[in-house]
Amino acid sequence: MKLIQRIGYYLGGFAIGVIILAFFLAGKKTSCSYGLDARVLKNINSKKLIYSQSVQKSLDDKVVDSIEIDYILKKGDINFSESDPRKTPCAIYSVEGNIKNKELFLTVENCDSTATIINLTAKQNDY
Repeated sequence: MKLIQRIGYYLGGFAIGVIILAFFLAGKKTSCSYGLDARVLKNINSKKLIYSQSVQKSLDDKVVDSIEIDYILKKGDINFSESDPRKTPCAIYSVEGNIKNKELFLTVENCDSTATIINLTAKQNDY
């Protein structure tokens, strides 16, 4: 069997396998959270989100919007040097991110059933 035929059979089988996987996984909420940041953010987003009084005041004063906070909690970066993931009973994480020329810093208390945003700092970028 020639090399071109082998490559053709391989690609044919690969294509059939991809189609079968797409058929079985269609409509399922599957995700690929392998990085440490992605796993922590996915864990936080899977829980009921609670705002502390200071964060609620920032929302009421229109310093930030809840949509911006949700975006940072989905696409932000965890600063592990400022976090305390082994604290009991609830881990503390520092989440950072940029949105709409703002740099947001969130401090999140991640408990078993809830995630509480205990501190929020917003800095305006001038660029």
